[in-house]
Amino acid sequence: MPYSLTRLNEAVRSDPGAFARECDAAFAKKVENAASRIAEHRRESRVILLSGPSGSGKTTTALKIEERLRNMGIETHTISMDDYFKTMDPETAPRNRYGEIDFESPFFLDVDLLNRHFAMLDRGETIHVPKYEFARQMRSDIMCHPLRLGPDDLAIFEGIHALNDIIVGKNPHAFRLYIAARSNLVDDDGNIVFQHAWLRLCRRIVRDYQFRGCDAGFTLKLWDNVCRGEKLYISPYKENAHVMFDSSLAFEFAVLKPMVVPLLEAIPAGKYAVVDDMLRGFEKIEAMDDKYVAPDSLAREFLGGSTYDNH
Repeated sequence: MPYSLTRLNEAVRSDPGAFARECDAAFAKKVENAASRIAEHRRESRVILLSGPSGSGKTTTALKIEERLRNMGIETHTISMDDYFKTMDPETAPRNRYGEIDFESPFFLDVDLLNRHFAMLDRGETIHVPKYEFARQMRSDIMCHPLRLGPDDLAIFEGIHALNDIIVGKNPHAFRLYIAARSNLVDDDGNIVFQHAWLRLCRRIVRDYQFRGCDAGFTLKLWDNVCRGEKLYISPYKENAHVMFDSSLAFEFAVLKPMVVPLLEAIPAGKYAVVDDMLRGFEKIEAMDDKYVAPDSLAREFLGGSTYDNH
């Protein structure tokens, strides 16, 4: 369901704090619904698979679901599927049609190990969760940690490829969630002012800048390939989900504006058509200070200062 530009601007001008709390509360209801569905399903499998494209807020959402389940008396462990990447070998790495290494491919995952671990967890056996060292592009066995689920424990595996058939096919009983920012911002005539894909791009631009010190050019250079990977490897499998929900927050368009616009304006005009389109969209949106965003808001995954930063 699209968000109204008029309502957004009126809310930001009148009471941005209340508006942010309202948006967070709506998202919390989605989390509560997902947690309830998972709790009802837990006798069928102890494994939850959570997928979504880049910039969707998978990490914070997984932790929020974990927190909600814990409040229900169900201990839950969140595991990043990125740690199951194979050590990079240029000789065997998957490649795209241009012969370049395809870093978006699900075949970078050690699918056999993942499937073996899912089965072991369901049987109550101990697994050793690996750790992937991105700086060295290799998986470390030394840094792995043991995990064994108690009788009522669950494990959430979150990653962009979690719902791919190569995972789901061998684990048909696992509970499956798909999360993505799916709502556009529209004017009173229903015209799109800001696309949901741009929101995810802006999230990534801010996160790359805040946490990695990278300018917008760095993120934009990778974006086409990220979108290609999404269309090939992620979106086709979203229908495998038991629950799909929208991770966009209406206030984000406003709170991202003062952070993103200066970064976009540093890009030479005309270099990326999407930059010019986003800047035109931002011109119609009231800016909002991020001081109104709660520490436990999903938006904090991209803005920094999250309750979950040190999880």
